[in-house]
Amino acid sequence: METSAQTDRFVHERLPAPDALPALRYDLLPELQLPEQLNLVHELLDRAADKGVAQRPMLRSPGVVLTYAQAAERVRAIHQVLVQDLGLTPGNRVLLRGGNSIGMALAWLAVVRAGLVAVATMPLLRAKELGDIIDKAQPDVALCDARLQEELLLAQAAHPVLQRILAFNSTDAQATNSLEAMAARKSGPCPACPTAGSDIALLAFTSGTTGKPKAVVHTHRDVLAACETWPRHVLRARADDIVMGSPPLAFTFGLGGLLIFPMWAGASVFFPDIAYTPQAMAQLMYESGATICYTAPTFYRQMAPHVKALHAERGGPPPLRICVSAGEALPDATRQLWKEASGIEMLDGIGATEMFHIFVSAAPQDVRRGAIGKVVPGYVAKVVDDAGQEVPVGTVGKLAVQGPTGCRYMDDARQASYVRAGWNLPGDAFVQDADGYFFYQARTDDMIITSGYNVGAPEVEDALLRHPAVAECGVIGKPDEERGMIVKAFCVLRSGQVGDAVLVRQLQDHVKASIAPYKYPREIEFVATLPRTETGKLQRYRLKQA
Repeated sequence: METSAQTDRFVHERLPAPDALPALRYDLLPELQLPEQLNLVHELLDRAADKGVAQRPMLRSPGVVLTYAQAAERVRAIHQVLVQDLGLTPGNRVLLRGGNSIGMALAWLAVVRAGLVAVATMPLLRAKELGDIIDKAQPDVALCDARLQEELLLAQAAHPVLQRILAFNSTDAQATNSLEAMAARKSGPCPACPTAGSDIALLAFTSGTTGKPKAVVHTHRDVLAACETWPRHVLRARADDIVMGSPPLAFTFGLGGLLIFPMWAGASVFFPDIAYTPQAMAQLMYESGATICYTAPTFYRQMAPHVKALHAERGGPPPLRICVSAGEALPDATRQLWKEASGIEMLDGIGATEMFHIFVSAAPQDVRRGAIGKVVPGYVAKVVDDAGQEVPVGTVGKLAVQGPTGCRYMDDARQASYVRAGWNLPGDAFVQDADGYFFYQARTDDMIITSGYNVGAPEVEDALLRHPAVAECGVIGKPDEERGMIVKAFCVLRSGQVGDAVLVRQLQDHVKASIAPYKYPREIEFVATLPRTETGKLQRYRLKQA
């Protein structure tokens, strides 16, 4: 029987009622039979010597490389600061604010190792948004990158429940109260908190593509179980891999891809000391020696010309062997553009913050053009109608998923919309073929019904992206008295292109020639930029508001 170590029951007491929880499936793979008592950081980091990787690189930046043994020593010291100096007890929430850096990774690992609940926040959030998270999570302490304190201090002033902010990545040599300085004064043994598998490891706040974010609860078992599914059976990272990417560690796509999954494989992660731009990321692919990259489709599309130019300049492709695309739909036009530039078939996947990571995917050798892939081993999935009944092959419906992870919103009535009869409904419309491949259509709230026809916004976007004038685009349904809705496109043009009536007609004709003519955009608006989240997801709801 599990014995919880979390004496602070704040999150436990705000979990959904038992009948609103998803069915968790541990019977689909033998490796999902995890022990009742486990601490995920102990398993991934403290046991590095048992796995033979203690002296291998784990965290890299342009000026620093930490082995697994060195990282474990620093994490133990930060753990001591949290417990001995700050007086935190298991189950307390700790807000984390920082970009992707070695300091942020060490802080996150120490929080979870100590049995505390990590509440990581996106670096670009402002005081009001941080205040909403503080209200929901009720953290006593925040660990904040010294360069990002201003907005958090404003939020703290309005939300005094946050009693203390401790800075890391400080460049002030005299800052004796920085997290690193306090940790440097610690020594001696510090065992990991003996958490139960069902104890809470993190609160993941959704990225807000459709409005007010929700707090998703994930346990130590959830995260370790996720390692045994997509990473083991599809990604197949190796200990000699170097991983890079743009998703923030505060986003579960980034947390898994750029910290948890590399640690599970004994690999290392490269964190740059500059903000990623498409050009900089392409350059760093060569300089860092990265073999695995994670980013969103839009970024791959923007990087493609830079990689192509560097390929010619350096006489060869970057050392990449795996390129993971997730976070939003991958247009086939983008997949082919990247393949032409890099020579690599992208590894696509769909996941959700609520499920922790990817649950439908295909390894490059199993790619079927236009499909995301098959359900990942460890999960089961089906396409259902509004009543939850499975629809025939080839029919559009809602994706329903079960596996070793599932949605638990903390104190949120929207749980009832996401979980029904034990199945997770991520809100995506799909078609499944006879071979089990899943073809993404749209977010269910982004399906456009025009004159009785169903049109998926991503399909129209993919057609538009194949036109040489279009750099980026977003498609929505616009209310229309005659047709119910019409298809409307917002297009960002490539340099030198003129957005006029002639180009509108050319783009409309191009779509009509590419896909069924009724799907063409009856309205096209040219814009300078598209609204996106910090993780690169297109915010269609903002286009609809506009």
